[in-house]
Amino acid sequence: MKPFAEIGQPLAQVDTPALIVDLDAFETNLKTMADMIAGGPAKLRGHSKTHKSPVIGLKQMELGAVGVCCQKVGEAEAMVEGGVDNVLVSNQVAGASKLDRLADLNRRAFVPFCVDHVQGVAQASEAAKRAGATMDALVEIDVGGGRCGVQPGQAAVDLARIVDAADGLRFGGLQAYHGSIQHVRDHAERHAHAQGAVDKARMTVEALSAEGFTCDIVGGAGTGTFQTEAASGIYNELQAGSYVFMDTDYALNLGADGEQAGQFQHALFVQTSVMSMPVPERVVLDAGHKTCAIDSGPPHPFGLPGAVIGSLSDEHTVLDVTEVNDRPAWGDHVLLIPGHCDPTVNLHDHYICIRSLHTTGAVVEDIWPVAARGALS
Repeated sequence: MKPFAEIGQPLAQVDTPALIVDLDAFETNLKTMADMIAGGPAKLRGHSKTHKSPVIGLKQMELGAVGVCCQKVGEAEAMVEGGVDNVLVSNQVAGASKLDRLADLNRRAFVPFCVDHVQGVAQASEAAKRAGATMDALVEIDVGGGRCGVQPGQAAVDLARIVDAADGLRFGGLQAYHGSIQHVRDHAERHAHAQGAVDKARMTVEALSAEGFTCDIVGGAGTGTFQTEAASGIYNELQAGSYVFMDTDYALNLGADGEQAGQFQHALFVQTSVMSMPVPERVVLDAGHKTCAIDSGPPHPFGLPGAVIGSLSDEHTVLDVTEVNDRPAWGDHVLLIPGHCDPTVNLHDHYICIRSLHTTGAVVEDIWPVAARGALS
């Protein structure tokens, strides 16, 4: 689908609803992350399930990232097609057809993946043999999230042995991500949970080492906890994703001082238009569920102090502007900060990239396709 904007166009002329990237904040976020982990043993492997864009993945790599990770083979295909040559599928891959696609990718790029079951190892081995490829498999361990992964320690060693003996596969290390703690609000509690994940990963690395296994990759961490994993001396890859954009949910996390953690800026917005003003205290925007994901709560209106989200439906967002002093008029643009950046991005075809977003000189500088949108398999 053709984007709703053109390079050089003023922001005020961009049709709505549109997915907007504040380039100044985005570039600052990339540099902030690179600076925060510079000089340490852990490198960034940015999570492309957030941005779904090889353009952004390559920008992360220009600042020192080893590559990207993703959750689906289809996302990996989009990254490789876009020029990213180091893509970890940080998830299990089940089914012969998907594993055949994964094996084919490994003939063109480095695309390791995760396993936590002997049947997954067996199917991957068959796919590798059919393709004449060698694939790196990371054993995933459950470090507390209660999702995928074998138990830390001996169970991981046992599965590593099976990987090591499988034709076409190579043991590549550990996946040790704790997703559910990323949004624990209290700083001390969040990082205590992360330290628990570190301890489980450390114990497993030591058990593997005792059996002669070397972990090229020990990966995990997210935007909410990456500093703990980076300082662990165990993790050597950090899989933070949302830091590039941020969202209203991550913005609720607190720092060590008890205030909102503010090292990263809001860089992702949905531009909307006021399409209805049935009564003075209510405005209706031309964007709803089909534009903003609400799994982590509704979007937040930017720059409208006092505005309250009333309700969302498929194509409408209702704002209560009773307490707003400078109310928007019919046809005015209103920026929304998504509640959850990842699934919001998946609803759009393009990023409209704006320079000097919050000024009268805001202009479209670039347009990037959301290349892995809808890559569900």
